[in-house]
Amino acid sequence: MRFDLTDLRLFLHVVEAQSITQGAERSGMALPSASARIRGMEEMSGIPLLEREARGVRPTPAGEALTHHARIVLGQMEQMRGDLQLYAGGLRGQVRLFSGRAAMAHLPARLRHFLADHPAIDIDLQEKQSPDVVAAVAGGLADLGIAADTSETGSLETRPFEIDRLVVVAASDHPLIAAGSVAFRDILGEPFVVLPADSALQGHLSAHAVREGRQFKIRVRLDSFQDICAMASSGVGLAIVPDVYARRYQAEMALGVIPLTDAWAFRHLLICARSFAALPVHARKLVEYLTSP
Repeated sequence: MRFDLTDLRLFLHVVEAQSITQGAERSGMALPSASARIRGMEEMSGIPLLEREARGVRPTPAGEALTHHARIVLGQMEQMRGDLQLYAGGLRGQVRLFSGRAAMAHLPARLRHFLADHPAIDIDLQEKQSPDVVAAVAGGLADLGIAADTSETGSLETRPFEIDRLVVVAASDHPLIAAGSVAFRDILGEPFVVLPADSALQGHLSAHAVREGRQFKIRVRLDSFQDICAMASSGVGLAIVPDVYARRYQAEMALGVIPLTDAWAFRHLLICARSFAALPVHARKLVEYLTSP
């Protein structure tokens, strides 16, 4: 088999996009050329690599094996390129970083300084749910991920990034403000403004409500912490959000912030990778920067 790096990159793009057309676009190829390369790969391997369906394509078992090895080969090439560029006097490369929503509040300031200090390194930053972050890193779709420790990281290597504290937010004249702090079980009779049901944080909170034998009294679901805090500040209901968002909007919204006393309200945000040692040098630089005091 004589697959070249262009073949491997094209195949990965096709598998990720689940479309030969979109895979060709991502690879900067014309569709006929991309289709011919895919057919040539199947002819060389002697077995179908993709299953063509009405809505796109998906890899066969042989295609899954090729996807796995293609990611390893291209990852090693990227690592080699980065290491050699160190000796050429310029560190260049791109890091694919997937992050959960809680970590996204911390990242802009950190990345602003990193990117300013490393003008030849680009970062492809995408926000995902923590379980999706872990799956993307494990599957080779991202170099690095940042996820809450409430998500199982499996065989991935992890390093600490930040501590995310959950707090209750309410209108500034809410009776809870005078209490100073509150236990989760003592507020479950209150109406709530919450995240969508499929969000990682809402799943985390709902699981703890079930353990208390209670359910949320939901007034409305919103997808933005800013909108949630605005609703809470207007007296619509209580909300539970990361402290970093509560402090961001506290002054402008006259928002009341009440710490939760539950131990699980402190979540550890973790940087995860398949292997930190195997990362390209520019990705290792980013890890060092994000984990430094």
